[in-house]
Amino acid sequence: MKYLIIVPDGMADYPIEGKTALEMAYTPNMDRLAKEGIIGTTRTIPEDMPAGSDVACLSLLGYDPRVYYKGRAPLEAASMGVFLKEDEVAFRCNLVTVKNGIMKDFSAGHIKTDEASEIIRLVDKELGREEIKFYPGVSYRHLLVLSSFLIPNPFNITCTPPHNITGEDYLLHFPSGSEAPILTGLMEASRDILRGREYGNMIWLWGGGIKMDIPKITEKFNIKGSVISAVDLVKGLGILAGLKPIDVPGATGYFDTNYLNKAKYGLSALEDNDLVFIHIEAPDEAGHNKDLEQKIKAIEEIDEKILGFILSNLASDVRILLISDHLTPISLGTHTSDPTPFVIWEKGKLEKGKGNCFNEKEAKNGIFLAQGTELIKMLFSA
Repeated sequence: MKYLIIVPDGMADYPIEGKTALEMAYTPNMDRLAKEGIIGTTRTIPEDMPAGSDVACLSLLGYDPRVYYKGRAPLEAASMGVFLKEDEVAFRCNLVTVKNGIMKDFSAGHIKTDEASEIIRLVDKELGREEIKFYPGVSYRHLLVLSSFLIPNPFNITCTPPHNITGEDYLLHFPSGSEAPILTGLMEASRDILRGREYGNMIWLWGGGIKMDIPKITEKFNIKGSVISAVDLVKGLGILAGLKPIDVPGATGYFDTNYLNKAKYGLSALEDNDLVFIHIEAPDEAGHNKDLEQKIKAIEEIDEKILGFILSNLASDVRILLISDHLTPISLGTHTSDPTPFVIWEKGKLEKGKGNCFNEKEAKNGIFLAQGTELIKMLFSA
């Protein structure tokens, strides 16, 4: 048996005038899975933990976030080949656009990677030193690594994700806490270095963490696997879990990503692997932008170009888990920790579903797993 985990990030939502984006979208392939498979909901975000893909995807791969979670940035570091030492801490470093004291754009207009890399190298040249190092990543997502001599405990600092404060006074959300001045000083200094830029005129530091050690999922279940994601966070988690990252041409982590290539490369990878984890960021980006039309479009693209292609070309003995890792409601523009819908499907088998279609409402009529960590066990044993 082989396994595909397909994760449309932040796809699940709250109703808008009675319907969610998933209910509004045309999703015949997702609906097929719901009719023929095991449908339900699960809680991927434990209580009192931050609602995000870092925590949620840890759960999806069977890791209890309350045990293994050490912050967001260490996952992104791993995806970039930066493996933290015991005496280092890391922070997510976004390129953002601020104007007249307001957070205008948490993604710097979804800046292209080449341009962003030049900016981060400039910031590192001006602000970096032996104990402070900036690493360029993908698009607006980058990394800062510091000596723990400067910040002994990153969890003593309260940081706000920039995508949570679009349109707000950014100074009200600067990092706070006894060890925060190092971060705020770097952020303020970056404004001077990048002054005059129309977009990408400041760095925003958040998501701090320390070295993360997790047991390999490949060893735990005696499998070989790969991960496909244009987002460093998910790619890094996959690497730490023992999954081989696969770079897909045209995968951007945004609306313009090459959905079909993700499906093609995913199926190809399945030939030599037991498990392939395919992550698609676009619905989450639409949720953060509060863009209902774009979220519906992203869901339909995933249904047609990823799931449709896979179902049309799928060999037997492949089991699929489709799940929104968390909710990113259009009405809020940020993540929530509500239970999220999933379906487990296998061609010609598992006809236990209660859903007429795949959406949040139908999934609530199915089974409920209180802990998302149980889902992968169910996938492997259903």
